[in-house]
Amino acid sequence: MNEWAGLSDLVASALLIGGIKAMSHPRFAHRGIVLAGWGMLIAVVGNVSVYSHLAPATWLWAGVAILLGGGVAWLTSRRIAMTAMPQMVALFNGLGGGAAALIVVTELLNPASLRGLTLGFGLIALTIGSLSFGGSLIAFLKLAGRLRHPWRFRHQNELHLIWFGLIALLAVGFFTLPQTRDLTPIFVILAVGLGIASTGPIGGADMPVVISFYNALTGLAVGVDGLLLRNPALLIAGTVVGASGTLLTRLMAKAMNRSLGAVLFSHFGATLEKGTGEAEASKEMDLTDAAVSLAYARKIRIVPGYGLATAQAQHKLAELTEWLIHKGVEVRFPIHPVAGRMPGHMNVLLAEAGVPYELIQDLEEANPEFSQVDVVLVIGANDVINPDARNNPGSPLFGMPILEVDHAPKTLVIKRGQGTGFAGVANPLFTAETTYLLYGDAREVLNRLLAALKSL
Repeated sequence: MNEWAGLSDLVASALLIGGIKAMSHPRFAHRGIVLAGWGMLIAVVGNVSVYSHLAPATWLWAGVAILLGGGVAWLTSRRIAMTAMPQMVALFNGLGGGAAALIVVTELLNPASLRGLTLGFGLIALTIGSLSFGGSLIAFLKLAGRLRHPWRFRHQNELHLIWFGLIALLAVGFFTLPQTRDLTPIFVILAVGLGIASTGPIGGADMPVVISFYNALTGLAVGVDGLLLRNPALLIAGTVVGASGTLLTRLMAKAMNRSLGAVLFSHFGATLEKGTGEAEASKEMDLTDAAVSLAYARKIRIVPGYGLATAQAQHKLAELTEWLIHKGVEVRFPIHPVAGRMPGHMNVLLAEAGVPYELIQDLEEANPEFSQVDVVLVIGANDVINPDARNNPGSPLFGMPILEVDHAPKTLVIKRGQGTGFAGVANPLFTAETTYLLYGDAREVLNRLLAALKSL
């Protein structure tokens, strides 16, 4: 049986690595998800077979667990709206961290299984997995809009440092006390609590970085579990996920021109710094005039944001894009790395609507072209196009690379209202001389805009 388990781990690891590689390109992402899913199923079946001869009921319980977990995941993924995808990712990642922590808890129930160095690694995995579980739950609530205001008070970071010191002190007890069974639930509660408390103060604009960070922590915890259990599938899967999550976290932080320490401890993201208010002289444009601007343009850039996802307007946008391209207009989609509520959110949204990947531009490619296009159409984006990030040292966004939409000769912005973005920072672009606003639900506005275009 062990040989079959080893073979299944090898096959599962190959499928997982191949799946993650395929996910790096939208064209092959679906295939990558299927490959990785089959890899996980093979790993589970192979490892269950190791213990089935010791306990015949193992197959029954494993089957129930697979059907229950797979059924919940299938139903959830079928019903979840694209707008809720970020919070689903945060929740599932948190469950992964919690599962990694529970593996260590089961090992700690048998004191003879973890000793010396293995106990140390086990406590590290337990801490990391519990932190990821607690922090991801708060990220889920924030992204779902159920926790709108960050928890902040003076000396918060110092309190968290003391809290971490208590966890470290408790960890020493596992090595020195003769009876440690009662320490395990206290340790887990403290670690989960620290994840909750340390994520509470982080504002919305930093959520893409936070999600990536907790994804890396979950992978690391799973990798350590694989080391403890001598399980190649867990070790390889955890290492790959942890490494990719770490790389993505660095890329997200770089995209915001912020260090990871600043993200976790500087409490950016909900600072109500008003700057140049939109309540000043913003200009609205009639839909017919907007349609004329688009119809007679040669080059158009469309900047998607979370408002596009909220309105579920991606399919209507794809229809508008197809019409413009058919009329000979050059259309491209500049996407900021942290647009939306999770890494790659806008890319997934456009891919779902069938927008060709070749039309997507990254920040470095798009910025030099904004001054050369005729019109930029912004749909629900705010913070990632805020020129204060470049021009106003007093803005919380200052230093963050942005899409330099303000360099375009004309900008049309579809917005639901006069509110600020997720960071709570006003955007002077909306009161600029070359900017015109189209207020309303993005799907409805795009529908009417397309109708106006067809009537010209």
